[in-house]
Amino acid sequence: MTDTPGLHHKFFLLLLALVTVAFIWILLPFYGAVFWGAVLAIIFAPLQRRLVNRLRGRSNLAALLTLLLVLVLVILPMTFITMSLIQEGVNLYDSIRSGQINFGHYFQSAADALPPVVRDILARADLASLSDVKDKLSASALQTSQMVATRALSIGQNTAQFMISFGIMLYLLFFLLRDGTQLARRMRQAVPLSPAHKIHLFQKFTTVVRATVKGNIVVAVVQGALGGGIFAVLGIQGALLWAVVMGFLSLLPAVGAGLIWLPVAVYFLLVGEVLKGCVLIGFGVLVIGMVDNVLRPILVGKDTQMPDYVVLISTLGGMALFGLNGFVIGPLVAALFIACWDLNGADDPARPTP
Repeated sequence: MTDTPGLHHKFFLLLLALVTVAFIWILLPFYGAVFWGAVLAIIFAPLQRRLVNRLRGRSNLAALLTLLLVLVLVILPMTFITMSLIQEGVNLYDSIRSGQINFGHYFQSAADALPPVVRDILARADLASLSDVKDKLSASALQTSQMVATRALSIGQNTAQFMISFGIMLYLLFFLLRDGTQLARRMRQAVPLSPAHKIHLFQKFTTVVRATVKGNIVVAVVQGALGGGIFAVLGIQGALLWAVVMGFLSLLPAVGAGLIWLPVAVYFLLVGEVLKGCVLIGFGVLVIGMVDNVLRPILVGKDTQMPDYVVLISTLGGMALFGLNGFVIGPLVAALFIACWDLNGADDPARPTP
């Protein structure tokens, strides 16, 4: 005799899996907009709740005010920085193409300043073909700057698609702010876990999202501003561009902005600009590096409760798979992985004692 209830349950699970996959597939073209709408809703949810209390339960007005605050504090500054970065990238490409900036010449000057002993070591290691390295460096710099300029043009050509994604994000953000509490409650009810486990996982999820985004963005802004400021003081061209690059690289713990300022400082020392090199190294280690050593553990590591090496590896892996969105997705997956294994080894308060 056929087990009708069991068959119905299996069919329901199959149907649930199929419609879930289909729904995710539909959202994939705008997954970035949906993802950042959800992330911003999680970050600004406490503000939304406070505004609802202040406005005596008028959730629509509170969500609208929160959305306007997101526009002023987050989106408008990011738009300004992006447009300035594009302009800096185009100017850099023009300077390299015209020969005003010659990375091959800079490399040759640094190589000529190396002691003879070092040049002999490079020769024995078959690394003495400086002309080939110089040509490749110049070609790579030109190609990179050309890519930035091409991306600038593509942004202008894809304005319609960008505006659609931007509109979807704002539209979704409004409703997630307004109805986020009810949606979170329904999601918790749908997850087939004990109440204690569900509370732990959902708290870990929101904590990691807030800590990762707020902490990394604060560190990136501070390190980028400091790096760009010292570059401008030392007269290095494209200070704004390098500031944004250092801010982006600061998403990687431990290494971060040092990938930019350290080679520049070494170049200064090799070509005889000892004062500039020493100033840049001192500022990079004592100021820029201190920001990473002080702020990141407070803003990120303390809340996520993950060691730096896990944050670094998960951030690199996330960005390799998901692009810029990966700096949130990677640590989030790592934190949930650790939390699930912690729950696996912990006693479930809702489980009866044998």
